[in-house]
Amino acid sequence: MRLNLLLIAFFGSLLCFIMMSYLVQADHLVIFDKTVIDMVQGHEAGVLTAAMKFFTYIGSTRLMIILTIPIFLFLFFVLRLRGEILIFLAVVYITPILNRLLKLYFLRARPDFHRLIEIGGYSFPSGHAMNAFSFYSILAFLLWRHVPTRPGRIVVILFSSLMIFAIGISRIYLGVHYPSDIIGGFLASGLWVAAVIWFFQRYIERLEIPKRGH
Repeated sequence: MRLNLLLIAFFGSLLCFIMMSYLVQADHLVIFDKTVIDMVQGHEAGVLTAAMKFFTYIGSTRLMIILTIPIFLFLFFVLRLRGEILIFLAVVYITPILNRLLKLYFLRARPDFHRLIEIGGYSFPSGHAMNAFSFYSILAFLLWRHVPTRPGRIVVILFSSLMIFAIGISRIYLGVHYPSDIIGGFLASGLWVAAVIWFFQRYIERLEIPKRGH
């Protein structure tokens, strides 16, 4: 992955997150949030509610951390990765800390209408959205490098995208987040993941320069 593209992704996510933060604090997204919530919750059904609760469960910090164990073993013993494991763990474990700090800064209250589950804490940015984006995007990045076929890579991207979207939409459906919380979470994790991958790629390139000289 080219370093320039990573820089564009980082600064693009940063700029969009700053803009989203301003719009949220200035209450300019009230109509947008309410419209999307009504649209998503308008499809409420028993089976769909069960599915959304499942996706919101697998997007929780606790389960994400548990899932790192088998993935760590797979990356270490099957793919025999070393440095890549460190960036995977760094992204997954630090994301909840970043989310906590951001929530304490913005102090946005959660939606108080038509909740299907009860949960405390602040709303912006969504922790589940940040967890999902960080976990599945960094995993997709690592697997992409070791999947040799185009169809295989497409499957990796589609699966990761589906999980990120499903976990994010589940929080809106269940009434515990505004859509802007979800978008803000994706953007916050986007800049974090881009930064980590940039430093990793930069490190790899520096290691390869002496080898090319020989």
